[in-house]
Amino acid sequence: MDDLEKAILLASDSPAAAAASPAVRAEALAFCARARDESPPSSLLHLCLSGLASSPHAHVHFWCLQSLHDALLRRRLVLPDDIALLRSSLLSLALSSNAASPPFLRNKLAQLIALLIRLEYPHVYPSYFLDLVPPSPPQPGPTDMFARVLISLDDDLLSQEYPRNAEEASDAGRVKDAMRAQCVPQIARHWQEAALSLRAADPAVAAVALDAARRCISWIDVSLVANDLFVPLLFDIALSPGSVAPLAAAAVWCLSAVAAKRMDARAKVALLRSLLAAQQGFGSPDSGLKMAPLVTAYAVEALECYRKLGFSDPDGAAAMEMLEEVLPGVFAAAESCDDDDVDSGSVLEFLSGYVSTMKAPSEKQLGHLGRILEVVRVQMSYDPVYRGHLDVLDKIGKEEEDLMSEQRKDLVALFRSICRVAPSATQLFIRGLLMTALSSAEVSVEDVEITLTLFYRLGEIVGEEEIRNGTGLLREIVPLLLSARFSCHTHRLVALVYLETITRYIKFIQENVQYVPHLLWVFLDERGIHHQNAHVSRRAGYLFMRAVKLLKAKLAPYLDTILQHLQDVLGQFTAMDWTNKDVKLSSSEDGSQIFEAVGLLISIEEVSPDKQVQCLTALLNPLCQQIESLVMDAKTQGLEESSPRAISLQQIVVALNMISKGFNERLVMGSRPTLGVMFKKTLDVVLQVLISFPNVKPLRSKIISFLHRMVEILGISVLPCIPIALRQLVVDNEAKDMVEFLVLINQIICKFKSSASAILEDVFPAIASHLSVILSQDAFSNGPAGSTEEMRELQELQRTLYTFLYDIATHDLSTVLLTPSCRHYLETIMPLLLFTSCSHKDIPLRKVRVNG
Repeated sequence: MDDLEKAILLASDSPAAAAASPAVRAEALAFCARARDESPPSSLLHLCLSGLASSPHAHVHFWCLQSLHDALLRRRLVLPDDIALLRSSLLSLALSSNAASPPFLRNKLAQLIALLIRLEYPHVYPSYFLDLVPPSPPQPGPTDMFARVLISLDDDLLSQEYPRNAEEASDAGRVKDAMRAQCVPQIARHWQEAALSLRAADPAVAAVALDAARRCISWIDVSLVANDLFVPLLFDIALSPGSVAPLAAAAVWCLSAVAAKRMDARAKVALLRSLLAAQQGFGSPDSGLKMAPLVTAYAVEALECYRKLGFSDPDGAAAMEMLEEVLPGVFAAAESCDDDDVDSGSVLEFLSGYVSTMKAPSEKQLGHLGRILEVVRVQMSYDPVYRGHLDVLDKIGKEEEDLMSEQRKDLVALFRSICRVAPSATQLFIRGLLMTALSSAEVSVEDVEITLTLFYRLGEIVGEEEIRNGTGLLREIVPLLLSARFSCHTHRLVALVYLETITRYIKFIQENVQYVPHLLWVFLDERGIHHQNAHVSRRAGYLFMRAVKLLKAKLAPYLDTILQHLQDVLGQFTAMDWTNKDVKLSSSEDGSQIFEAVGLLISIEEVSPDKQVQCLTALLNPLCQQIESLVMDAKTQGLEESSPRAISLQQIVVALNMISKGFNERLVMGSRPTLGVMFKKTLDVVLQVLISFPNVKPLRSKIISFLHRMVEILGISVLPCIPIALRQLVVDNEAKDMVEFLVLINQIICKFKSSASAILEDVFPAIASHLSVILSQDAFSNGPAGSTEEMRELQELQRTLYTFLYDIATHDLSTVLLTPSCRHYLETIMPLLLFTSCSHKDIPLRKVRVNG
């Protein structure tokens, strides 16, 4: 034992181990493992019992107890004499336990005794609990040890909060049944005596005893605890100013377990009535926070009784009356959900259930809903300590934003329920918040953010027709919001939710056009596109584009005003010095949504032709001039993908693409052909970029997108330009590049049909030749390589190729494949087509090929 003791100390975190070398510690660990795993079971038992009896070191005691637990759990200790010796030794240790000994040793001893109880009680040794229950009056050491045994037994076997297998469930049932028949009344009397006698002498031990009681209440006769002696004692401990916090909390949790005891609804009403009679006013706001677990459990159970029995039943009505008595305490707890003593999830679950029972709320219930709305507001509000982080959105701010987003999900669901039950009260609540925020020069970021967020969420519940007509207080609140300028409007959070909320209610402005100027100023001044925060400015641009799409014709009279206030944004491309290698564009500087919005406005047919030409010229000419200047510089100095010039060219092409989105072929080529000429000239300029730098892949991708738009709006007039573009696009392609190229060809085929035959005849040989190199019959791999990104790109290319061939066949272009220049390449593609039709693992693709 001496050698083992030394090895245990070296292998642990004892002072001896700190001075030992790693090699010595490793050797000690190996020695301990051999002693535990290779010693005969009886020898290990005697070795460990000797260590427990003779060693003064806690680390040695723990190792001995852990080794015995492992041996018992693994069924290494099976001889009756060995088990009897172990049992008597452990019970002796438990009965002589000192409450001052290290908790980790008492817990391990309790765990080992709990395992013995599971294996032997009551069929082998029926006296475990009779031996362990401390005599009266309870002493700290034995009381603490007995409580820990019950807690370990609950954790490892009896509790239904953890998943149990069939054997564990059977063992648990056996132990509970035997305890109920033998000793539960005696144990319950011990809990009461321990709480009474030790609350002042040793409150920590009294708290542990009550914790053990709480765990057992769910499966014992509730009258053993819920009686005229124990319940008043628990209330007195819970509410007494002299009770230390852990003991008071343990008493509250015991009472909560009593309230949550499963039983028939009528019996539960009687139980709840007895709790209320034992301590009048425990649901008041003053005691609500201290008694939070109890008032929450009480409210949940009372609500459940009401649901089961109904208001017409006397007991059901009584349940609702008792619920009303504890609601102030529930609200007090709910408003302090950041307190460690409050289970915010349980409180929120109750509040949601309570609201769901309301159909036509009474005046009293409307008052309760107002309190719940305030709870929602408080719990959804950001902590001011994160204000700066959330403004710049650094790592800490992003984490807090993500955390709050998750935390708000259930609160938003509760808010929606209240909106449905009491829409007028909800609007009145939000109006009050908004008026308070607008009237104070010192209103906080957090208060404004949550006010706007709740109004935004209201817009998700209110129907479109109600928003359009300004039902209820919306006719007052929306105009109020449109003209709002909060003192903290520069903060990112406030600015973003303000813009989102305005956009949510934009249908109101569709029906109330007198507010269109107010809406425009929201987006055009420093609250929107000109906000000092780049992210806000970018988001404002996107939301402005959405607003233009919705309001479109109603904005025509304001076109000059809009362009005037967007002049600095639209002109930044021509003002930028792209020869400076240090120039870097943030994502907010691409201006794409602004260009789309302006394009949509210019394309409104209510705008005169002359005005359209004037505005479009002012947009397109500077951008085209910038392209020409950049191309000229790049030809002499080269153009790398990541260079400022390449990035600027990409963004200008994107801007041109966005401008074109507002136009269609009927307008551009029909009623306003001058516009078509302007876009055709713009296309010629963009194609010069492609001709000069066909191998800059990101730039090429943006140009392809622009070509798609030009095909749509210029119609047949674009065909002469197409061959120039296709000749540049078909060379030096990887699989993903060819997919983009073929999608463009497919659009041309579907748009122009037989009119595209000359283009197809010209480009098909190059397509087929290039694809024959990239693709083969085994492009679809069934092996591990089939999951690689490269293989997925090849598979996508093959699908796009077959769509290309199918479009040729279904748009009267099959004869092109039989021309002398194409026939040879058709012979290259046919074997792959036949192979796919017969063998491809993608069945829908096989069908497409057969149809083709």
